[in-house]
Amino acid sequence: MLPLTHETDTRPWHAATPQEALEGWNSDSRGLSPEEAAGRLARYGPNQLPQAPSRGPLARFLAQFNNVLIYLLIGSAAVTAELGHGTDTAVILLVVAANAVVGYVQEGRAENALASLRAMISPQASVLRGDRRMTVPAEELVPGDIVLLDPGDKVPADLRLIRSRSLSVDEAILTGESVAVEKAVGAVAADAALGDRRCMAFSGTMVAAGQATGVVVATGSVTELGRIGALLQGVDTLTTPLLRQMNRFGRQFAMAILAVAALVFALAVLARGYAPADAFMAVVGIAVAAIPEGLPAVMTITLAVGVQRMAGRQAIIRRLPAVETLGSVSVICT
Repeated sequence: MLPLTHETDTRPWHAATPQEALEGWNSDSRGLSPEEAAGRLARYGPNQLPQAPSRGPLARFLAQFNNVLIYLLIGSAAVTAELGHGTDTAVILLVVAANAVVGYVQEGRAENALASLRAMISPQASVLRGDRRMTVPAEELVPGDIVLLDPGDKVPADLRLIRSRSLSVDEAILTGESVAVEKAVGAVAADAALGDRRCMAFSGTMVAAGQATGVVVATGSVTELGRIGALLQGVDTLTTPLLRQMNRFGRQFAMAILAVAALVFALAVLARGYAPADAFMAVVGIAVAAIPEGLPAVMTITLAVGVQRMAGRQAIIRRLPAVETLGSVSVICT
């Protein structure tokens, strides 16, 4: 009898015999009928990992303005525009826009590179349905399906092997093992480590040689690859030391500029007899001149150069500040 839900079926399929695995999912070596497969697809859902929510183009562009110094520059631009100084306003806004465009373009390139990598994953799987071999989209696989593996195939779901002929699978993405693992159909101990489960073929791994037939025992987020994805989604996002220093510097510098501007305004009006409007324009000029408006742009360009150099070494950097953290790495544990 089928388990109530996919997630509640935690049986160690590597410790079961091939026949027990087939019986556990009410299947046999001829495969599921198309009607049964459709029913299970509606019950268990598609065989795909949940997509993490991503920022849209507008959100990614607006994020480039999330900086205290940029806020101060925008405020200065608003004030100069209100006072009718169009040239000053245009120069300030041009600097702000250039900084945002550089950051946006670099993050967009990284997003496109990641999307192209996802597109390289084969979306097809060879299965037996009603004792007939057919090719179906990998996301339509369901528990109990009989999957056929050939050299070069990417394993589309977690499989309990029921037949194998000289099968070896590259499991580096799960175990880090650089050599392809030879597979067999014999059951192993229930507490066997992931790399020792020789009768299993795991989603996302690559068939290096041989052929095999297996019954699907886990799909989507319930696979070993899906569990890794769930762990990655639970990782907290931390601000890098460089960004923390920049934010702290921006706040302190902004407070210092405002304090000096207020002092100059008071002295100009009270001690020198300037008109408030003239004194205010002088204060705005001092504030705009003191703000290192090129600093965010220089930092962005510097990080962008690092991203380009890493790309030349086949490393894709999604977020610009990640370059800094890579530069701080001293020990890599594998």
